[in-house]
Amino acid sequence: MLCFPAFEPHPLLRNPHAQTLAAFFLNGARPPAASRPHRVVLPDGDALVLHDDCPQDWPEGGLTALLIHGLAGANDSPYMLRVAERLRRRGVRTFRMDMRGCGAAAGWSRHPYHAGRSADVAEALHRIARLCPKSPAVVIGFSLGGNQVLKLLGESAGDVPDNVARAAAVCPPIDLHACSDRLRGSAFGLYDRYLTGLMIQRQRESGRQNGRPPIATGDSPATSADRIDPPPRTLYEFDDHFTAPVCGFGTAERYYRACSAEQFVPDIRIPTLILAARDDPLIAFEPFERLRLPQAVRLVATDGGGHIGFIARRGLDPDRWWMDWRLVEWVTPSNRT
Repeated sequence: MLCFPAFEPHPLLRNPHAQTLAAFFLNGARPPAASRPHRVVLPDGDALVLHDDCPQDWPEGGLTALLIHGLAGANDSPYMLRVAERLRRRGVRTFRMDMRGCGAAAGWSRHPYHAGRSADVAEALHRIARLCPKSPAVVIGFSLGGNQVLKLLGESAGDVPDNVARAAAVCPPIDLHACSDRLRGSAFGLYDRYLTGLMIQRQRESGRQNGRPPIATGDSPATSADRIDPPPRTLYEFDDHFTAPVCGFGTAERYYRACSAEQFVPDIRIPTLILAARDDPLIAFEPFERLRLPQAVRLVATDGGGHIGFIARRGLDPDRWWMDWRLVEWVTPSNRT
């Protein structure tokens, strides 16, 4: 196990909201010069897209990484671009994933993405294995994508794709109900309302692009974000009126119980890093305190950092993006920063 340096927040960004917002606006990310998209058709006919950032001198059998974005994110989210570029410079062939209906995958799906779509991650890893035979893969999930990763690794530990060598989850909502409560009570509900608005907008855009309504399940009529009246004001309402019924869970409570990664973590056998901040304004930290960690899982919890922020006081890293360099060290432990 690596010995990570302690996180010391930038002196002007000690507040968790400042960390979270600064990471969004001061992202330091640039799109790659060139990447190759791979559309992955899923068993139900929907699709996701992998953006292949391959180093010029990448050798056959070399290391690969799969990056998975969070709620309302996409392949070009700042943290995805930054980490992918840092890994590419270290010789890692990196695949940035667009979930169903996100980024380049918009218009290819009728079913929405959600926190429990671990099978989609497995399909992405299988495609990477076919593109890069004999190459080990590191899978990294951010926020909601982190929950998907942890669920995949623990729900069927013996069926994890063979190419997975290790994994990481950054600020994962391992207890979805607790995180829903956290959102409602944080910053007077501003994050909750903002994210809910983004999700409604994304589902409307996806529906217009594919020209088909979401698939109904069971005896429930087809539901779409456009048809919910009154519009959801919180993510819980969005999940209860849209995500859960469309995806076959029925209610948000059942969806949260079935898909929260906390229950799967104790069965993880792949070396896995979890990064979490105690002051995260979006993700409840209490579930991490009661989490039963197996030998393969390492939890690194910082006092500060906000949600996928971790902008640090200048230390030994090349810049202030503390999270990025810890992930680089985790993926390439023999090539320390």
